[in-house]
Amino acid sequence: MAFFDEARNRSISTEIYYPADETGENVELANGGFPVIVFGHGFLMAYEAYANFWTELVPEGYIMAFPTTEMSLSPAHEELGADLKFVADEMLNINNEESTIFYNSILAKTALMGHSMGGGASLLASENNATISTVINFAAAETTPSAIMVAANVNVPALIFSGEEDCVAPGIENQIPMYEAINSDCKTLVRVKNGGHCYFADNNFACNLGETFCGNDFVITREEQHETTFAFLNLWLDYTLNDNEHALVEFNDAIQLSNLINYEQACTSLNTNENINNDTFAIYPNPVKNKFTINTPGEACNGKYTISNLYGQIVQQNKTINCKTSINVSALAKGVYVLTYSNDHKQQTTTFLK
Repeated sequence: MAFFDEARNRSISTEIYYPADETGENVELANGGFPVIVFGHGFLMAYEAYANFWTELVPEGYIMAFPTTEMSLSPAHEELGADLKFVADEMLNINNEESTIFYNSILAKTALMGHSMGGGASLLASENNATISTVINFAAAETTPSAIMVAANVNVPALIFSGEEDCVAPGIENQIPMYEAINSDCKTLVRVKNGGHCYFADNNFACNLGETFCGNDFVITREEQHETTFAFLNLWLDYTLNDNEHALVEFNDAIQLSNLINYEQACTSLNTNENINNDTFAIYPNPVKNKFTINTPGEACNGKYTISNLYGQIVQQNKTINCKTSINVSALAKGVYVLTYSNDHKQQTTTFLK
């Protein structure tokens, strides 16, 4: 499809992959509603270099759009960022257009993604952007204007992937400052051990050439870097685009237990005190830093709780004195725990992440 931005007098050619019951061009869309992912390409890297992404994600129920602009030797990063933002908005709009195959099939959930130059552009497109649900990028490179500077105005959940052996856009100069600057209540930096810059994508001559000058000899294979990336990416997308809060718990469990990555995270649960109904059994915030509150319905007040690890060992227990009790878990190590609450009337169990 070609989207036309009247404000910039600019046509944005875009390749779109979508769930369908048969392969082919412009075949009928599968039944259902699907979130949208708009992906920004790297320097001189055509959309075909990212077949690994659409092959993985489209069968999972996502529509992927790849703008093909700014493929010159002197690309305009700001224009690419604006293209990503415009296409994301237009994909939501064509949900209402009966003339397209996407009519009434697009959910109001959108992710902006990108690799290398497109990763930096994904942050440009996310600046003060309230219409998207998350921004995710891979080996993001600094742009002009600065993606690091605009990251302070990125407020949506963010997932930043970095290859620890990236010599094209080293993490210390690119992804780490971006992550630190992002102003989101849920952000994660995943650093793939032995990971490279180009290995986030499929084999590509232009990217490989740039990486060759670094002299890197990777221990990891491209397939291994793909597998590691998708293990975390799928859970994050399930959380941010499909509203599966359990996927966030799984994601956090995975980053803590994996020996294939290092990570940094600052993520507060979107469930706050204001979201909790007094008639609902819940704990918040979750994930937890040092303290959380148990909210118990009236008939369940004045009970006792136990906290167990995943091996079933009780690591903390006590009585509660009212319907909302603050519990200090600062002494617990990071990990996933099971909280069991009971009194004479009922017993309830839930999990939480520290």
